[in-house]
Amino acid sequence: MTTGSSSARLSSRARLTWFAHLFKSCVKQHHRELITPLRRFIPDDAVVLDAGGHAGQFAKLFARMAPNGHVYTVEPGSYALSIMRPAIRFNRLRNITILPVGLSDSPGTATLHVPVKESGSLGYGLSHITDITEQRARRPSISDSISLTTIDRIAVSEDLRRLDFIKADIEGWELRMIVGAEQTLLRFRPNLMVEVNSEALARVGDTPDSLFSYFASIDYHGYILDPDMQRFHPVKLAQNNDVFFVPSERSSIMNGT
Repeated sequence: MTTGSSSARLSSRARLTWFAHLFKSCVKQHHRELITPLRRFIPDDAVVLDAGGHAGQFAKLFARMAPNGHVYTVEPGSYALSIMRPAIRFNRLRNITILPVGLSDSPGTATLHVPVKESGSLGYGLSHITDITEQRARRPSISDSISLTTIDRIAVSEDLRRLDFIKADIEGWELRMIVGAEQTLLRFRPNLMVEVNSEALARVGDTPDSLFSYFASIDYHGYILDPDMQRFHPVKLAQNNDVFFVPSERSSIMNGT
């Protein structure tokens, strides 16, 4: 890790916070409330791609939901990886493959900015790729030089024979990732859960409208989950939310929700 938009270095506070992050990742399981609604997308032998692996909470959840399947969790940040790797080992989850790269519309390299909070700890859940000039105007950060690949390339390198579900939370880079997954989406027609955030998308010149339009062009429909975590509703207009995109030929799984 190198310093990015300021002279900030990994502070003593950040080092202490790392232990707290690691402890939580090892012994806690977040997102349990999603197990029931996700079950329609993730059978016990599912192949899942987790884009934006962070500390491994979703990867752990998916691995336990699909004990006879496999999870590919994609995370480029060195700080996040330093937490996720030991946490997955601690939990003895052998059906997870960690891919330490970023996802985009083409292979290459980029700079990942990890915000530094006022306390000195790292807001690594908000790590993102953006223009360094814009980043300097916002807040101090630590920077990672990362490699980028595409989901289409991963499908080839990992010899995927199926792909059931993709979860994507990559702080505004979601449309770039989807463009780099077009052949995989057309071949396997997975269901997706994508974070749609207009502010994050705007950092790289994208919008919720452009994301929704791209999915429509490959015949996917959007749904949002009610706060009760039981029912889905179709969504026609682009909006900020965790949006489930389902191929039209599989829309029957959403019936009666």
